[in-house]
Amino acid sequence: MRVFSLACALAVASLGAAAAQTPAAKAPAAKAPAAKAKATSTAAARTVNITGGDNMKFDQTEITAKPGETLHIVLKNIGTMPKMAMAHNFVLLKTGTDQAEFSKAAFNARETDFIPPTMKDAVIAHTGLAGPGESVEVRFKVPAKAGTYAFICSFPGHFGLGMRGTLIVK
Repeated sequence: MRVFSLACALAVASLGAAAAQTPAAKAPAAKAPAAKAKATSTAAARTVNITGGDNMKFDQTEITAKPGETLHIVLKNIGTMPKMAMAHNFVLLKTGTDQAEFSKAAFNARETDFIPPTMKDAVIAHTGLAGPGESVEVRFKVPAKAGTYAFICSFPGHFGLGMRGTLIVK
């Protein structure tokens, strides 16, 4: 009887946890940044498709753009691990931002999709989090100043393991 009670309690707890996660999984968290960026840019956008998987690497680590160009970044998570353990995002940082410090600050920012509120001014554009098989996107205007801008995945540990790249504006 004790084992049966424990099994029932675990089943109910896991159903509750799944139910609690379902709205978050269906919520269009990634749409808010994209919608905001769309409102600021009406020019035709060039779409750049990027994938990230369980290997914690972007398939594209270099994007070249013209100053002021509008980009539409679509990030697809091709991994299989659960979103809670292995989600990915695309975060474009301003020049001069300490990427390691940003990643460190993002570690405890789960409620803001690992965009640390204390460093949000360092972000040019970002997506929400993509779980396995999901895509997230953002549309933004490339900075007018030529130079290199880092992009990273701010999910804990991913930047440190190499999930990063460079936007080259020239």
